[in-house]
Amino acid sequence: MEKHLHIIALDIPYPPDYGGMYDLFYKLPALQQQGVKIHLHCFYKNRLPQPELNKYCEEVFYYERNMSSKNLSSRLPYIVASRINEELNQRLLQNEHPIFMEGVHCTYITTDARFANRKKFVRLHNVEHKYYQQLVKFSYNIKKKIYYLLEVKKLFEYEKALAKNATAFWAVSESDENYYREKFGCKTIEYLPLYIPDWKVDSCEGLGTYCLYHGNLEVEENEYAVKWLLKNVFHHLKIPLVVAGKNPSKKIKALVKANSNACLIANPGEMQMADIIAKAHIHVLPSFNNTGIKIKLLNALFNGRHCVVNTGMVESTQLTELCHVVNAAEEFRERISMLYHQKFTAEEKEFRKEILQQHFCNEANAKQMIKQIWT
Repeated sequence: MEKHLHIIALDIPYPPDYGGMYDLFYKLPALQQQGVKIHLHCFYKNRLPQPELNKYCEEVFYYERNMSSKNLSSRLPYIVASRINEELNQRLLQNEHPIFMEGVHCTYITTDARFANRKKFVRLHNVEHKYYQQLVKFSYNIKKKIYYLLEVKKLFEYEKALAKNATAFWAVSESDENYYREKFGCKTIEYLPLYIPDWKVDSCEGLGTYCLYHGNLEVEENEYAVKWLLKNVFHHLKIPLVVAGKNPSKKIKALVKANSNACLIANPGEMQMADIIAKAHIHVLPSFNNTGIKIKLLNALFNGRHCVVNTGMVESTQLTELCHVVNAAEEFRERISMLYHQKFTAEEKEFRKEILQQHFCNEANAKQMIKQIWT
């Protein structure tokens, strides 16, 4: 029997040029290789249709998000209300194929009686109301703070109901899985590791030349992390820091410029980013949001040397023993100073291989999904 699957994506998942897109995109070839025929439905705002996706899907459809301010007054969270689309619904109703929804964002059909008897699966990228609680802290814009506060309440109620309205869920971290089980009584949720590129542990041994923070710099959490590092850690060190990532704000540009030991690389290409990661000696990656799992840490562990992180970056993951975990700014300074002249060894590289290749395998992920959807 042929296996057909509708996938609803919260954005166009190509190119996978920031962390949130990795899991969406690399899932497609993994499922295709297991014989799944994918019918992909993509919402979009700024990204453009991508012919590359046709290589992995039977068909691809695109739906523009409804960004109307009227959706702000909806009882639904804005990320859900802006992705209601009747054209999509009618396509889904043309057959009985299972439906896989990427993120809470794409789950409106779970509230629609027409889909009550369909098999519906949700990939949780975060516990969204907790994520928005964190965004309140990171934002300096009062209007955004108010928006985030209103969304926290909507998302909590929506996620609580959602936990009972879908066939099953897959969380990207064990902490998110546990939260849905304990807080929402969700019994049909499992942990499913992130889908990632075909990475092998490729870290260079020996010494690199700088510390590195990388990420999507237009994300408020990441902007906050850069500001924290520059002000509290590297302001007190004579060790070079490279900040690299997408669309840095004027604030980040000014802060980096004011620090004589720091430099900024804005919007590096894929090959340039790989080179930046390979040449770094220490990846300095604090996270002030402990939901989900951060692809930038996996990228650093597969392709870089030492990683200095805080508890928020590795909480409830299998990655703690691969990192140097500190929390206070003084501890960051001390650990960075210690590691900066300490070679990354072949033994450390082999230990990473053992752990990472055990836990992150796209083929195993796809087989786990297929088993649950079709058995």
